[in-house]
Amino acid sequence: MSNSSVSGKEWLSRTYNDETVSFLKDNFNLSEILSKLIAIRKIKIEDVKLFLNPKIKNFLPNPFILKDMEKAVDRTIKAIKNNEKIGIFGDYDVDGACSTAVLGDYFKKIDKEIEIYIPDRKTEGYGPNKKAFDKLIYNGSKLIFTVDCGTLSFDTINHSQKKKIDVLVLDHHQSELKLPDAFSVVNPNRYDDKSKLNYLCAAGVCFMFLIALNKKLRDDKWFVKNKISEPQLMNYLDLVSLGTVCDVVPLVGLNRAIVSQGLEILKKRLNLGIKTLKNVCGIEANLNTYHLGYVIGPRINAGGRVGKSSHGANLLLSKDAKEIFKIATELDAFNKQRKSIENDMLKKIENSIIIDEKEPIIFLSGHNWHGGIIGIIASRLKDKYNKPAIIISVEKGLGRASARSIAGFDIGTLIINGVQKNILRKGGGHKMAGGFSIEEKKIQEFKEFIVKKFIKFQKTFSKSNILFFDSKISPSALNENFFSEINSLSPFGSGNPEPRFVIEDLELLKSSIVGEKHIKSLLTAPDGSVVKSVTFNATKTDLETYLLSKKRKKINIFGKLSLNEWKGQKNVEFIIDDISVNKTVNNSVPSSNG
Repeated sequence: MSNSSVSGKEWLSRTYNDETVSFLKDNFNLSEILSKLIAIRKIKIEDVKLFLNPKIKNFLPNPFILKDMEKAVDRTIKAIKNNEKIGIFGDYDVDGACSTAVLGDYFKKIDKEIEIYIPDRKTEGYGPNKKAFDKLIYNGSKLIFTVDCGTLSFDTINHSQKKKIDVLVLDHHQSELKLPDAFSVVNPNRYDDKSKLNYLCAAGVCFMFLIALNKKLRDDKWFVKNKISEPQLMNYLDLVSLGTVCDVVPLVGLNRAIVSQGLEILKKRLNLGIKTLKNVCGIEANLNTYHLGYVIGPRINAGGRVGKSSHGANLLLSKDAKEIFKIATELDAFNKQRKSIENDMLKKIENSIIIDEKEPIIFLSGHNWHGGIIGIIASRLKDKYNKPAIIISVEKGLGRASARSIAGFDIGTLIINGVQKNILRKGGGHKMAGGFSIEEKKIQEFKEFIVKKFIKFQKTFSKSNILFFDSKISPSALNENFFSEINSLSPFGSGNPEPRFVIEDLELLKSSIVGEKHIKSLLTAPDGSVVKSVTFNATKTDLETYLLSKKRKKINIFGKLSLNEWKGQKNVEFIIDDISVNKTVNNSVPSSNG
């Protein structure tokens, strides 16, 4: 498109094959727009039916293809038969909470004693530590699981093995060539795993483990012999889908089926914790991926960021309605507190530190920044500047950092490389996010290391100045039927991006700021039809200047569709990502008939 984007981006239409579109229309009875969107996503013809109707049974491989799965299952069965108490050490984020709850609930259902441990982010940091393991062991745990962590926990796991306590790692973070001395490490991202399930989050890995464990117990007739009802594993898909969406892993293959069927399980409101938190949040509609990622997830995370780290796992695991309501209410309050701290910290950073937009990456450090918030700040800055962001909080000469990356730039691997080069003390992560600790005197060295890698990446890959859209649409497309048609390609997320559209030649009628950071706008088309829109986090950006201008302008808008459900009313709105300006027009407001 020739129009100049307000954010300085070039809008390009995604390419597709016309013959493929025609074939899809003729052979699958699909509309023009759906055929086009599937062609753009380059779904193989033989996979179209599976894409449109993702079912776990069509994607689920033999769980024993995961390295060490057999060992992990056999050791767990030994613990079950010997009535050994099981300890579960989980991470403090949503994926860790979901993983802990999935395992914990399963063991409770088969009458096994468990104890969970979620570390405090500020005092203990990420991953297993000796003090936590000693507590689990002292309280009687004979077998310890680490979920959503453990792959790089060499010292702590060696410590437990010396005490003759076996550790089973269920994780998805990237590994080094060397692995800790655990009894088993089930991780599709370990260097020697051939399962091709490296896109799973930790909750997904735990789900695969339970499928393998359940099968072996069933084959051994353990449930029948012990007169115990076999747990319905599909009912855990609400938790697994929550972890999958919130950890922003690719929604492809098995993950897409997990989330698709998980959303159906969520409609049944089986998990009392999710049900209660949904009510506390005032969500009236059925939960979708937006609710999971931007409403439910942040509240569960808030416990680990500014409140009590164990709240998330306990919310999802408890059966006590009174306790759950208390936790859900506190998590909601923690989330409000988190937002306040985040806003204050972001203002402080932007007011006191000059962020050079010409720098290849955002790399900031400061003293005593809130450790529970720096990850969100990194994410906000990454989104704003469309480049990797690393935020380091320094205290007593030691920095603790959170990193967020852009598509294609594998930050997790680079953090592990930094550890191997002795620049970082410890760290890890996955392609899009990670964390590490570093001595203050080595911060500049690591910055130079990362910048050098990113400049090399930019030369071969980066398209940071381009926004791709799927199709131009008319304002009349903003209706429930069209929205439902597009939504048939959901669930959307990483690996299956939500379709982006462009609507041209709209006149901006009025705009107003809502919720401090967002802008609601009313636009009209030449035919008189009205477009309702929302632009999130638009204040103090270039978009605010144009959306709140008193001059009437003809603009084009770039973004996606959204269904706003409120008190029984449904309205399709347009979520604006970017705008381009055509020209100034007459200030008169057009009549309803155009």
